[in-house]
Amino acid sequence: MAAPLTDQEKRKQISIRGIVGVENVAELKKGFNRHLHFTLVKDRNVATPRDYYFALAHTVRDHLVGRWIRTQQFYYETDPKRVYYLSLEFYMGRTLQNTMINLGLQNACDEAIYQLGLDMEDLEEMEEDAGLGNGGLGRLAACFLDSMATLGLAAYGYGIRYEYGIFNQKIKNGWQVEEADDWLRHGNPWEKARPEYMLPVHFYGRVEESKEGAKWVDTQVVLAMPYDTPIPGYMNNTVNTMRLWSARAPNDFNLMDFNVGDYIQAVLDRNLAENISRVLYPNDNFFEGKELRLKQEYFVVAATLQDIIRRFKNSKKGFSGPVSFDSFPEKVAIQLNDTHPAMAIPELMRVFVDIEKLDWDTAWAITKRTFAYTNHTVLPEALERWPIGLLETLLPRHLQIIYRINQGHLDEISALFPEDMDRIRRMSLIEEDGGKRVNMAHLCIVGSHAVNGVAEIHSNIIKTDVFRDFSELEPEKFQNKTNGITPRRWLLLCNPGLAELIGPPWSEVLGPPSSEVLGPLNAMCIKSCLCAQDNKEKFSQYLEKEYMVEINPSSMFDVHVKRIHEYKRQLLNCLHIVTMYNRIRKNPKAPFVPRTVIIGGKAAPGYHMAKMIIKLITAVGEVVNKDPVVGSKLKVIYLENYRVSLAEKVIPATDLSEQISTAGTEASGTGNMKFMLNGALTIGTMDGANVEMAEEAGEENMFIFGMRVEDVAEMDVQGYDAMTYYQKIPELKQAIDQINSGFFCPKQPELFKDVTNMLFNHDRFKVFADYEDYITCQEKVNELYQNPREWTKMVIKNIAASGKFSSDRTITDYATEVWGVEPTDLKIPPPNEPREALDETARALREK
Repeated sequence: MAAPLTDQEKRKQISIRGIVGVENVAELKKGFNRHLHFTLVKDRNVATPRDYYFALAHTVRDHLVGRWIRTQQFYYETDPKRVYYLSLEFYMGRTLQNTMINLGLQNACDEAIYQLGLDMEDLEEMEEDAGLGNGGLGRLAACFLDSMATLGLAAYGYGIRYEYGIFNQKIKNGWQVEEADDWLRHGNPWEKARPEYMLPVHFYGRVEESKEGAKWVDTQVVLAMPYDTPIPGYMNNTVNTMRLWSARAPNDFNLMDFNVGDYIQAVLDRNLAENISRVLYPNDNFFEGKELRLKQEYFVVAATLQDIIRRFKNSKKGFSGPVSFDSFPEKVAIQLNDTHPAMAIPELMRVFVDIEKLDWDTAWAITKRTFAYTNHTVLPEALERWPIGLLETLLPRHLQIIYRINQGHLDEISALFPEDMDRIRRMSLIEEDGGKRVNMAHLCIVGSHAVNGVAEIHSNIIKTDVFRDFSELEPEKFQNKTNGITPRRWLLLCNPGLAELIGPPWSEVLGPPSSEVLGPLNAMCIKSCLCAQDNKEKFSQYLEKEYMVEINPSSMFDVHVKRIHEYKRQLLNCLHIVTMYNRIRKNPKAPFVPRTVIIGGKAAPGYHMAKMIIKLITAVGEVVNKDPVVGSKLKVIYLENYRVSLAEKVIPATDLSEQISTAGTEASGTGNMKFMLNGALTIGTMDGANVEMAEEAGEENMFIFGMRVEDVAEMDVQGYDAMTYYQKIPELKQAIDQINSGFFCPKQPELFKDVTNMLFNHDRFKVFADYEDYITCQEKVNELYQNPREWTKMVIKNIAASGKFSSDRTITDYATEVWGVEPTDLKIPPPNEPREALDETARALREK
C-alpha cells in the first residue's frame, strides 16, 4: 500500500485542486459511514480495506442515481433518436475514480476520505478491473460510451456480462500462465440487476412453413437477464446506461427430458444454458468458430433487439392501432462494433417478417437504414466466417433469411455485371471454398447503410482492397471514422499533474489542435520536464516493488504495451534490445543513453508464437538485467497482466512509445493516442492512426521509420527474402545467431528454434526488412533524448496536436454523419431542481 500523504502534502493537493465545500465533505462522510453500517454491516473495528472501498463506491453511486433516473425521464419526455452501440466487448477498467471526476466529486471525496483517516489511492487499488474486453476494440467501446454521455446523446451500450473477463496473466519462469478473472467474486457495486426485463432467447429447433409464413418451433429457450451500469457524462448531469446480458436457464430447462426422475442431473444441466455468459473468448484479431461463441453473438443481439423494439413501442408518442415501423430508422440507430453482432441483421428481419408481419421489401429497407457497421481489422484470420452446418443447427430460420438476403443481393450484382461470374462469387455472402461458410463482413456491408474503417489509411485499404467490389458498387456507403480516446480517463484521471499544467477546458474535452493551448513554449519546457519526471519516479517505485529490479528513473522509459501478436512486432523491439546489449558488451566505456525497456501484453492462450515471443523477451531480460557490465544502462521489464488500470500507471511515465506494426496491418491503434496525449514521443511506422498523428504534429516531431504500405505491397509482389537481410546486416546476424544458439537459454538451446524458423521462412510481417531503419531511427531517439530542452519542445508539440484524437470528436462524426443525431451541450437539471426545470430543458432542446 502507498504511504499515506502527510498533512502538508494533503493540504497542498487540496489547494491545487480547489477549495471544497465543507457541507459536501460532511455529506460524503455521512454517506460513507451509513453504507459501512447499513450496506456492509461493519464498523471501523472489523472493516477491511475492501469494505472501505465498497462504502465509498456506494456513496459515490448515490450521487449517480438521481441523475440516472432524471436522464431516463428526460429521454422519455423529449423522445430523441436513440443510438444503440452493440459490442461483444466493453473493456471498462475501474469505475470509481472516473465517476468521481465526471460528477465533479473528486476533490470532496479526497478530503472526506482524508478526514476519515484513510488513503484514497489504497481504496482505489481495491477495485477489480471490469476486463470484459481483449484490447483496442473493447476499450474503444468504453471510451465511446463516455463520450456519448458527455455529448448528451441518448445512447445505450449493449453487451454480455461475462462472469469471467479477460484472463489474469501470470509470468512464471518467463512463460505466460493464464488464471481465471473472477472479477465478480466480491460483488459489483456499480451494476443494478433488472430481472423484471428478463427476455427469452431461442436456439436450435426447426422451421415450419404455413400460410401465415415461416414459424421457428421446438426451440430451446435461454433467458437473458439484464444488468445495468450507469455511464455518467462529464459535468452535464447526463447518466446513460450500459446494459449487459447474463444467461439464465428457465425453470423448466431440461426437466421435461428426464422422465425417469433424474431431477438432480436435470438441475445440474442448467449450467449448459448459463455457460453462454460464463467467459469472454480471449482472442484478439483471431476468429474462433466455436458453437459457444456463435451462441454468445446471437444471445446478445436477440435480447437487445427485443429491448430496442419494446422501447420503440413504449415511447411517449404512443401508437393508436397497429404499430407502424415506418419511423423506426428515424428513432433507432444501431452501430455494429465489428462483425461479432452481425446476427442482428437477420434477427431484425426475422422479427419484422415473422412476428410483426411486415412484407420482406419493407422490412429490408427499414433494416438497412437502421444498421451501420464498423470494420476493425484487415487481417484475414480475424474475419468471421461461420460454417453453414453450424448455423443450420443452431439458428435454422436465420440461415434461411441469410440465403434470401444473399439471393436478392446477387440478383442485383448479376443485373449490373451479367457476365462477371468471378465478381458474383467474390461478393456473395456464402463462400464455397473449403466448405460452405457465411462471410459475416459481407452480411454487415449488405445489411447496413454505412460502413467505416477506424483510421484514414485503414478506411482506404478496405475501400481499395478488402471490400473493393462493394466500394465500387456503393462508394457513398464507405466512410472513415478515425478512433479517439476519452480525455477524462486518459488525461484528467491518469495524469493529474499534466492536466493541471495544461489547464481546463482543453485538458477536459480537448479542443482543436493548437500550440496556443499550452501557453508559451519556454515556460512549459521546465514544468513539463518536472511533471514527467514525477511520473517516472512514481512508476519506478512501483516497478522496483513489483519486480525487484533496480530502475534508473533518469533513464529513457521505452514502452511497448499492447496485445502480443506477430503483426505488432514485439520481435523487432526484442532484436533492438539484443543489439543494444551487444553494443554495451562490445564497448562498455562508450557513451550510452540509459534505457528501461518495458514490454507488456497478453497472448491469446492458444497462440503458440505469441507465447514464445513472451518467453524470448523475458529470457533476454533475464540475461541483460543480471549482467554487471550493463549495470544501470539497460533494463528490460516484462509488465505482467497488462490491463486498463496498469495502462493508467505506465502511460504517464513513458518517454518513448513503440507503435511499430508492419505498415497496412494495424487498423488504427488507440494506445498510440494515449501516449501522445500524455507527452510520450512516438517511434513508429506509417500505419493506422500514426499517419494522422504525423499529419497533426508534423512528421518531424515523430520518429517515423520503415516501409510504407506501397513498399510492403511491392515486396509482396517481388517476394520477401529474410536471408538477404540476415547476411547483409552484421548486428542482425549476431542477434539472430545468439537467439538461435541458446545464448539466452543455455539450459534449452533449441528453445527458440520455432521463432527463428518463422522469421526466416514464413514471416508475414517482414521483421528483418525494417530492422536496419528501426535501429537507425532509435539512434536519432538517443541523440534527441540527450537534449532535454529540444525533447520537451517536441513533447509539447505532440500534446498540443493531440486534440483530434479525442473520442468526443469521433463520436461527433458518427452522430452527424452516420446516426443522424446532434450532440448537445444542454445540461439536464440536477435531481435537486424541481421537475419543471426538466420540462423547460426538454422544451429548449426541442426548439433547438
